[in-house]
Amino acid sequence: MPATDLDDDHERFTRLLLESEPVMLRSIIVTVPHRADAREIMQETAVALWRQFDTYDEARPFLNWAMGFARIETRRFLARESRRAQLSEKAIEALELEMQHSAEFDHTIESHLATCLGKLSEKSRRLIKGYYHEGRSPETLSQREGRTVEAIYKTIQRARSELQTCIERQIRKAQA
Repeated sequence: MPATDLDDDHERFTRLLLESEPVMLRSIIVTVPHRADAREIMQETAVALWRQFDTYDEARPFLNWAMGFARIETRRFLARESRRAQLSEKAIEALELEMQHSAEFDHTIESHLATCLGKLSEKSRRLIKGYYHEGRSPETLSQREGRTVEAIYKTIQRARSELQTCIERQIRKAQA
């Protein structure tokens, strides 16, 4: 059975999305603290991207185009789930401005995040790594650290807040 244009589009889209997904997901996680919520936003973004894929201009980098959709879906999520939003409107605008001004946003934000992670205490870094990079639950982390689940949540929340402030400061420095 011969391949159709739709099959070619689907394959090209899938490849581009899979290449871009880690960077997109990391940028969403900066704004939305819960991994499950970030995954939900990523899924909504992927659906929106597929629906509009016929409008994609191949002369432009796919990641930049896709990040626009990720920002829209993140804003929609935050509007629906405002009680869970961790970044202020000002911070979201600062992140958007940074994304618009830099084709290398992924490198820039990773650099800021790495710098800011280095400023956290060892305990906070260990918890952030366990929660976000290893996907460990607060319950698992509490057992590993010998602390209550509530203490783990509070430490992660404080670390997230420190990272947010630090990243905002790094972005402002870069824009100055």
